[in-house]
Amino acid sequence: MARPSKTGKRRMWFEITATPGSEVCVAGSFNGWDPTATPLTDKGSNGLYRRAVLLPPGRYEYKFVVNGTWCVDPDCTDWQANELGSLNSVLEVK
Repeated sequence: MARPSKTGKRRMWFEITATPGSEVCVAGSFNGWDPTATPLTDKGSNGLYRRAVLLPPGRYEYKFVVNGTWCVDPDCTDWQANELGSLNSVLEVK
């Protein structure tokens, strides 16, 4: 899934299905939890939003932001409780 780059970072793919025409981003510990910094695109206009992000090895927490609503990754089975009383998805980059 992830291959190391010359900088030691790995290309990690984030993807989620949402209604075509939605605004979808991924926010997490890798981008300061900025809900607009890392937008995903729906290249096929079929509702599959994707984005590759280069990340160094480590543990990252993240959520998707779909039309302003924060949600966990439905395909991720590793979650962490957060200080807001909800869950974050967890990604381990090796």
